Amino acid sequence: MHPTRAESYDVVVVGGGSAGVAAAVAAARIGARTLLVEAAGFLGGASTLRNVLTYCGLYTLGPKPRPAVGGIAQEVLAALRALGALVGPKRFRGVFVVFDPEAVKRVLDDIALEAGVDVLLHALLIAAERDGNAVRAVRVQDRSGPRRIEARAFVDASGDCDLAYFAGASTRYGNRGFINMGTLGTRFGGIPREVPVSAARWSEAIREAKARGVPHLSKETGLVVRLPISGDVVAYLVAEEYDARDAASIGAAEMRGRRQAWTYLDVIRGIPGHGNAYLVSTGPEFGTRESRHVDALYQVTAEDLRSGARFPDGIALGAWASEFHDPATLGSSFEKPGSETYDIPLRALVSRDVSNLFAAGRTADGDRIAGASLRVMGTAFATGQAAGVAAAHFAAQGSVSADEVRKALAAQGALLDGENLPGPVAIEA
Repeated sequence: MHPTRAESYDVVVVGGGSAGVAAAVAAARIGARTLLVEAAGFLGGASTLRNVLTYCGLYTLGPKPRPAVGGIAQEVLAALRALGALVGPKRFRGVFVVFDPEAVKRVLDDIALEAGVDVLLHALLIAAERDGNAVRAVRVQDRSGPRRIEARAFVDASGDCDLAYFAGASTRYGNRGFINMGTLGTRFGGIPREVPVSAARWSEAIREAKARGVPHLSKETGLVVRLPISGDVVAYLVAEEYDARDAASIGAAEMRGRRQAWTYLDVIRGIPGHGNAYLVSTGPEFGTRESRHVDALYQVTAEDLRSGARFPDGIALGAWASEFHDPATLGSSFEKPGSETYDIPLRALVSRDVSNLFAAGRTADGDRIAGASLRVMGTAFATGQAAGVAAAHFAAQGSVSADEVRKALAAQGALLDGENLPGPVAIEA
């Protein structure tokens, strides 16, 4: 047995995706000694581990899209553009940007280290300790054995609420039996840049293949887009139903998903100009849209999205549609907010029964409709930045003031006023 190695921080963030990096950087920038724990060997989460190569939620969805997320997210976009690794914003139902994942790894490394964040990669969360209504410490495992890490405040940006669950906080899986289905991002090479890539043409080919009886094809329609550096094409077509908490369930889904990817490859090779296409990568993990949620002091609701709700403790703006992928029909809904944006209140990030635990990204509390909107990576940057600031304030003071959090976020460039957004941005063809 290896002895447990004890360490101590002001803030510990679990999960190194968009939300987790934003949380850790935001906390460190206001003086908190911060640790970011990530199970993979790199940061980025879905953007680097799951072939989800589009940031959604950064812009409003109207005819003249405007930025809805500022702060750390905009720093990431600027760094990616400087590397030639970002295109957009583009439009396909919603408004999004497209990036190359290797550049995201580098940019997130740089921004975390420059902020003074301690980054612990290859570290799997295995347990959490409670002291009354507060988390006292987490235990993570690497190849030298367990590490016990204490902190004054914690942010769960794991995507699956692993930290909250292990800490005994109130959580739930999905929303009243509804689970937003995941998609295995699939990346194809070998399609020359001069060959037009059309989602409509791909859909036509898939429908024709299904009519011929070709098996192992799930969705007929989905985003199909070129990446800026490699010229590869990423597609969101492979869909499966699974339980993200269960290794056997998600592992079986990934095996089925990889089989689907090869079938899709055979289909698209029949499209003119696509004959030399090849499979670059799948995932390697499924793009899980929904797992556990923290039960917070407030749950963002469908009515909030539909009415463009405003809250005095608003700490982020939701701009993406409620995009729910139904495992029964393999179809997806796309319900836009009633206004350009709606407020996400600080209370939706604060655990209702663990005083020093904050949620970020898709662990935040939203019902089936609102949760299917606020989960996306662009919005996750914003809720992550807010959760990091709140955690740092709690670590320093033992409490959190929404006014102080909003003031600190504004100083970090976050966008908080949905009625006074920056000017419109140009949509790229």
